[in-house]
Amino acid sequence: MSWGTELWDQFDNLEKHTQWGIDVLEKYIKFVKERTEIELSYAKQLRNLSKKYQPKKNSKEEEEYRYTSTRAFLATLNEMNDYAGQHEVISENMTSLITGELTRYVQELKQERKSHFHDGRKAQQHIETCWKQLEASKRRFERDCKEADRAQQYFEKMDADINVTKADVEKARQQAQLRHQMAEDSKAEYSSTLQKFNSEQHEHYYTHIPNIFQKIQEMEERRIVRIGESMKTFAEVDRQVIPIIGKCLDEITKAAESVDHKNDSQMVIEAFKSGFEPPGDIDFEDFTQPMKRTVSESSLSNSRGDGKSEPKFGSKSKGKLWPFIKKNKPPPPPPASASPSAVPNGPQSPKQQKEPLSHRFNEFMTSKPKIHCFRSLKRGLSLKLGAGPEDFSNLPPEQRRKKLQQKVDELNRDIQKEMDSRDALTKMKDVYVKNPQMGDAASVDHRLAELGQNIEKLRLEVQKFEGWLAEVEGRLPARPEQPRRQSGVYEAQNASGVNSCAQDRESPDGSYTEEQSQETEMKVPATDFDDEFDDEEPLPTIGTCKALYTFEGQNEGTISVAEGEMLYVIEEDKGDGWTRIRRNEDEEGYVPTSYVEVYLDKNAKDVHKPLQKISE
Repeated sequence: MSWGTELWDQFDNLEKHTQWGIDVLEKYIKFVKERTEIELSYAKQLRNLSKKYQPKKNSKEEEEYRYTSTRAFLATLNEMNDYAGQHEVISENMTSLITGELTRYVQELKQERKSHFHDGRKAQQHIETCWKQLEASKRRFERDCKEADRAQQYFEKMDADINVTKADVEKARQQAQLRHQMAEDSKAEYSSTLQKFNSEQHEHYYTHIPNIFQKIQEMEERRIVRIGESMKTFAEVDRQVIPIIGKCLDEITKAAESVDHKNDSQMVIEAFKSGFEPPGDIDFEDFTQPMKRTVSESSLSNSRGDGKSEPKFGSKSKGKLWPFIKKNKPPPPPPASASPSAVPNGPQSPKQQKEPLSHRFNEFMTSKPKIHCFRSLKRGLSLKLGAGPEDFSNLPPEQRRKKLQQKVDELNRDIQKEMDSRDALTKMKDVYVKNPQMGDAASVDHRLAELGQNIEKLRLEVQKFEGWLAEVEGRLPARPEQPRRQSGVYEAQNASGVNSCAQDRESPDGSYTEEQSQETEMKVPATDFDDEFDDEEPLPTIGTCKALYTFEGQNEGTISVAEGEMLYVIEEDKGDGWTRIRRNEDEEGYVPTSYVEVYLDKNAKDVHKPLQKISE
């Protein structure tokens, strides 16, 4: 089966067919190129998706990834990133092994095809030239034969005519002989040309054309084989990354199997455990006996409601305001037309509750030397402004212990880094001492001294934080604490100054604060603070209101209300979009005016009766 013998007369069709084969190859190249672009786009989208859900550095979201479920999700994101990388590998391999190779092959194929068909056209032109020469020789022989016949007939006619002179007859005879000679020469030339043409034609159709067509056939078969190999490579490129993709999926499965609900539950305990004991029973207060009742701070802080457990730190309900600090209004509420869902909740903060400051001031003046409590006040103000104490005393014991331990570990790591740097400089100095041409040994002394000072400072910091940590963990003697709840009857020993005002107080964010036992206490005259703080009486109610929507009071100074709940109004909206309300003697705060329906009563008395939730 050869194109040279079977398709000897299909030169034009073969030319069209080979061009079609090249077009098919270029179409396949275009297909693979678009596939690589899709793979790159898919990989890019996967990477962007993985990056989008990665935890942001130094954010609260990053802290959430300590749970097994979120760590498994993070592992899934990382594996998806690797998964995207395998699609990039597919694109790169297809580009280099298929697109690039086939593009170069197409250029070579076009050059080879052009050369073969050029040789074919040249052979055709040669045989056509030979054919034209044969036709010209044939016509010349035919013409000479006709002219020889006419010359012979003219001679015979002249020879038969008695009136023609002998000279004319001889001239006609010589002319006839010349024409016959020319015819014979033309015959010989025609015969020679014919033999030559037959030889060229045989060579053309049995040698030249078969060879050229055979080369074209081989070229076309190589093209077919090459496109088949490319399709096989197309599949192999995908197959090569399947094991790695399988490993990615196995890692995702492994991460999913590592999710431990018990461990996550324990981590929640470790994250939010305060370390406080649940409050004890509330003492019975007998109001039938006529006596002057002065409420201590501990009884106020623990008599918020019968049967209610003490709120956790960081929760939304806060027992009381911090001493001598008025509430800050929350940020402006949304427009009145806004729906409840449009109100941003913001970061969670405790509800602000109200307590008469007169009782707090009495205890402030009697429970502890005032300079000690003034320092507590300064600390509370610093916490109010967002600057926490260095010893984390604003945190509950368990959380404080964790923070102190983290700080100690961080300082130890810093010390190790400084020591590594000092060791490296010491070795460098030794090298300089042994080989002075390499550098001046005295040039590193200043840096070594600086590192030594830094290490000493860090060690002092570590000792300081370890002391606080030891106090929290009970390794050092700590101050005995008074009971957190006391009877409502005023006890004379409260005025002895033994109890510290720091033993039952809260910072503005609802967290526990405790002074160092080693802090020096100074006595100052009580009159120093007489002008600093004024007693603040509870605001009277000026009406009632009904909650139209549920509001989550998560910002400082706000209070949460449920839809349909009835509450007392103690301060009207002054144009800032907030109304101050009270639920009971211990709970009050601001709510958006658009969330409540206010019923003002100028003659209302500050009598708190139970208000039931009603539904519209």
